[in-house]
Amino acid sequence: MNASEVRAKTADELKQELVDLKKEQFNLRFQRATQQLENTARVRQVRRDIARIKTILREKSVAGQ
Repeated sequence: MNASEVRAKTADELKQELVDLKKEQFNLRFQRATQQLENTARVRQVRRDIARIKTILREKSVAGQ
């Protein structure tokens, strides 16, 4: 997911996406702890997607004020 795709979404869609990514991040951490994680690069990708969404949500909230 790149920044232009994220900017095209509404704030509600971004918040829902953030919740989904947080759940996925939890599951990935659990899999890593139990030695069941196959795609270790996905942890980094999810973490960066979360940061990207939080940044754009912040930009939208500041622009709205």
